[in-house]
Amino acid sequence: MRKICVVITARPSYARIKTVLECIKKHSELELQLIVGASALIERYGPAIKVIREDGFEPDAVVHMVVEGENLVTTAKSTGLGVVELATIFDNLKPDAVISIADRYETIATAIAASYLNITVAHVQGGEITGSIDEKVRHAVTKLANIHFAANQQSAERIIRMGEDPKTVFTTGCPSVDLAARVLAEEQVGFDPFDRYGGVGEKFDPRKGYIVVMQHPVTTEYGDSLSQINQTLIAIEELGYPTFWFWPNVDAGSDGISKGIRHFRETHEIPHIHFFKNLTPEDFLRLLIGAKCIVGNSSVSIREASFLGVPAVNIGYRQTGRDRGPNVIDTGYSTREVLEAIQSHLHNGRYPCSKLYGDGNAGARIADILATVPLTVEKRLLY
Repeated sequence: MRKICVVITARPSYARIKTVLECIKKHSELELQLIVGASALIERYGPAIKVIREDGFEPDAVVHMVVEGENLVTTAKSTGLGVVELATIFDNLKPDAVISIADRYETIATAIAASYLNITVAHVQGGEITGSIDEKVRHAVTKLANIHFAANQQSAERIIRMGEDPKTVFTTGCPSVDLAARVLAEEQVGFDPFDRYGGVGEKFDPRKGYIVVMQHPVTTEYGDSLSQINQTLIAIEELGYPTFWFWPNVDAGSDGISKGIRHFRETHEIPHIHFFKNLTPEDFLRLLIGAKCIVGNSSVSIREASFLGVPAVNIGYRQTGRDRGPNVIDTGYSTREVLEAIQSHLHNGRYPCSKLYGDGNAGARIADILATVPLTVEKRLLY
């Protein structure tokens, strides 16, 4: 039986990989090992570890690897600390393969530690193009990885053009779309996010319509995070439409976004905005399905919202170059651009379902491949 170790380091990582965990756990030829660390353990980011345990996944190890400060220096130090701590954990658990997810600094720490221990690295969501340092990290992990699970054919082709053996590249779809498909198939009876999660701000009636905002810092522009979030805050204030707003992730510049939100909340009357740290992946998707629009720069706008047909306003350069469906309007950071894009989407309504990032069966495909594919740390050079 093959031991497959999955490393989850942030709340989005869990949503991206949950169905893979489920399928590995129930697969007769696989044994799931789970490591949870970084911001997934930190209270102010809505600790994902609580949700993970509630879903029945008990970590084999936890790793504290976030150096406080939310700037470029602490991000680099957190990466190094992650390599050190994960190397020890991998040496103890002795997995046959390690799954590294997407493009965060914790992802490259995972890939480096496993690679130097001669453990097979499987990379999920490789081959995609994005803005900031994320693309560099993603492609670096691709070169460290031995097995590649691409979300679509375009991404798979990019991985092969980078010199990876086509026999190791599999177009599986994105596991995050699996959850979106599952929730979409449910009877949409609605739920009360205020009652279930609390949050901060005035309550409103979601049945009358609302939008969702999720804006993270851009690492290559982290010094501009405060001014960027202020532009979005003013746009949402002027719009005056009921809004669920989610806290930023742990990347460099998140402190500026957090300060901007707190100051704006204290100095403006915004009864139509309610703030949350975190929801379970399924509850977030239930909220997203009912939204008139999602605003910000999260990949959720590109992936899950595209599948669900939810209009999306993508702000700035964080998702530059990523393959996208017709549901996305790209804007700059200015209040006027953001406001006009939202108003356009409110007028246009929903979009058809796009399967650009999968059809809802990625988790099962990935587990089946992991059970049969040759596990080797050797790489065939195709340059």
